[in-house]
Amino acid sequence: MYGGDEVSAIVIDLGSHTCKAGYAGEDAPKAVFPSVVGAIDQMDINGHGDGEENLGAAAELPNNAKNLDSDKTKGKCKLYVGSQSLGYRRDYMEVLSPLKNGVVADWNIVDNIWDHALRDCLLVDPKERPMLLSEPCNNTQEQRERTAELMFEKYKVPALFLAKNAVLTSFASGRATSLVIDGGGGSTTVAPVLDGYVLQKAVTTSPIGGEFLTDCLMKSLEGKGITIKPRYAFKKKEIRPGNIQTVNLDFPHTTESYKLYSQRVIASDIKECVCRAPDSPYDESSYSNIPMTSYELPDGQIIEIGSDRFKIPDILFNPSLVQTIPGMESFAEIAHSVRGLPKMVIDSINKCDVDIRRELFGSIMLTGGTASMQQLKERIEKELLEESPQAARVKVFASGNATERRFSVWIGGSILASLGSFQQMWFSKSEYEEQGASYIQRKCP
Repeated sequence: MYGGDEVSAIVIDLGSHTCKAGYAGEDAPKAVFPSVVGAIDQMDINGHGDGEENLGAAAELPNNAKNLDSDKTKGKCKLYVGSQSLGYRRDYMEVLSPLKNGVVADWNIVDNIWDHALRDCLLVDPKERPMLLSEPCNNTQEQRERTAELMFEKYKVPALFLAKNAVLTSFASGRATSLVIDGGGGSTTVAPVLDGYVLQKAVTTSPIGGEFLTDCLMKSLEGKGITIKPRYAFKKKEIRPGNIQTVNLDFPHTTESYKLYSQRVIASDIKECVCRAPDSPYDESSYSNIPMTSYELPDGQIIEIGSDRFKIPDILFNPSLVQTIPGMESFAEIAHSVRGLPKMVIDSINKCDVDIRRELFGSIMLTGGTASMQQLKERIEKELLEESPQAARVKVFASGNATERRFSVWIGGSILASLGSFQQMWFSKSEYEEQGASYIQRKCP
């Protein structure tokens, strides 16, 4: 309800791995799709022939084009947004992320993602509905003002509100004060929330997120001679009834970034199916004889995974383990400065006022895609009990429902935007026209 009308607000949570969008007041988002896009450079498109295979082909973008500036992708790149578009392999298509360290680096891509969510997935006219957007704890004033400008100038929304991820997670669990551990795709963030406000000075982050663990698993499997074959690289053919043969396909114009994206989708599923946090710190000798677990790859190959099931999740607790994985040497240089999860939690709480530390230890919220990993909650609680002050009563909460864990930020936004007492909090279009984009700092602290 907004302005006396029975109109549900739209809630969008653009994470580093997926974008979630839906209506306020509902239990789960209507649309969930990757927050990366496919991009084909249109500049030299005519130079690659007109055959059916080359439709949509374009000149290959530079290898470092993981996060392009807005002016680079605007106008000259054709973008493909959504699971279906990304699932279809195209010649010369790069996979790009609009975010860098959780903050928007390419506004053109973000604009296309919002457009896809609103017009293609939800089929709504943004002019008719207020918009609640989640934002990372480290979002800058410049980023917030740019968001307001885009929403009011391009999408013509009647009202807008920006809410911090950690605050929404806290609200989703029915708490105004808590310590939120957000295991996202691109990073892990620990943020204390007091009476609905993030204590910025005590926020701690780590570059180890779900996608980093997926990359570690891929490199570890490659080191054992197991290569994940992307779904587009083969087809299955029935030679005779019950006898299926896998035929390799060659697409020389497939970019490295698209190949990596396709492999990550499979590796991520392996991680979610077989990995679990060990009960105690990982030790090579203790886990060398662990029973193997089988996993069937899309091409029919059955692989056996042993100690990696425990080693990969333990990187969250002991980042120096990365140095033992072949191919991850680039991270080894900064591994010594990256803190494990329990250390991040204690550092964050110690930066808070002494009066609220006990309450924070007793209401630790575990959320994000990585939070779904088996035994993670129990391991964090065990380590914190060992390292926290004796007077502290440590309690880690993680929803038993996988949907709630994965979408807790969106669910918090859905609850907040549907509250009757919240309606006066919106940053309205008239306020934007009178006060300008900078006024959002006052309306959305």
